[in-house]
Amino acid sequence: MIDLPPKLDLAQIPTPLQLLNRVSKELGVNIWVKRDDLTGSVLSGNKVRKLEFSLAQALREGCDHIITCGGLQSNHCRATALLGAQLGLSVTLVLRGHAEEVADGNFLLDRLSGATIKTFAPRDYTQNLTSILEAEANAVSEQGGKAFVIPTGASDGVGIWGYVAAAKEMQEDFNRHRILPSHVVMATGSGGTQAGLSLGAHLLGWETQILGMAVCDDENYFLRKVREDIDECTQRYGLTTNSEDVSVSVNDRYVGPGYAQADDEVFEMIAKLASTEGIVLDPVYTGKAFYGLVSEIKSGRLTGVRDVVFVHTGGVFGNFPFKQRFA
Repeated sequence: MIDLPPKLDLAQIPTPLQLLNRVSKELGVNIWVKRDDLTGSVLSGNKVRKLEFSLAQALREGCDHIITCGGLQSNHCRATALLGAQLGLSVTLVLRGHAEEVADGNFLLDRLSGATIKTFAPRDYTQNLTSILEAEANAVSEQGGKAFVIPTGASDGVGIWGYVAAAKEMQEDFNRHRILPSHVVMATGSGGTQAGLSLGAHLLGWETQILGMAVCDDENYFLRKVREDIDECTQRYGLTTNSEDVSVSVNDRYVGPGYAQADDEVFEMIAKLASTEGIVLDPVYTGKAFYGLVSEIKSGRLTGVRDVVFVHTGGVFGNFPFKQRFA
């Protein structure tokens, strides 16, 4: 039994669990997709599940302004901006990168949302993010408002509840389809989705391995980050579990050139899955992770494989800035 903290009902859930018939036949393994790309239209993806808890906390604290951060094409920032508009909250986005002359993808949706957008050169952003966010929060306070700061990807001890709750939902999926997956696999970019699923799997007593496919940074970074998020959650909410009790597994073989950079094989995988199964991945997160999953199965490195669940964390808008790579 998992008692969840208060949340807002913002996502279109439960999402389907779908078997990929042609891919499964090709690989000789049942590949299921948890369709979290269907959590909403412009709110699609994993971010809205975490924001249900983060924004509920912001409202409980009496905040009227949300500040968050990410890359120029951040799915999380796009979802936060649009949810802010939906809830009547002001939103400031602190983005890493240079503003595009012609907005595309998530950045275009950020602009449409009416959020205040502030862009910073990558080095300045990386070195000074904490002070930048503090300055923005202080500016809100000076104007008589109250700001709630959500970290990258809503990946902290509050946001990870979104995927603890998703683990409960997936347990119902497994029961309905009468499967016991050997692995649940997802893209790991800020660590929160993996932290939530890992904690949820532990609390539910799963033997299933939760495997994060890193899309940036390395294995050691994510092992540390996921455990930090779990510890923050358990300490904040008084859970008896600690991160050392939870199994955490990360594969960093498919990061490629770096965050938001992908090799040709990833773009080919995106096109293949769209044309064979009608499912669209993206080159920043899900395309890399699914390419990694297929490669691990084909190489025999993923052992004990039975039914495998891939969590489609969304990101379709991230394809548009890369449209020339699909040519």
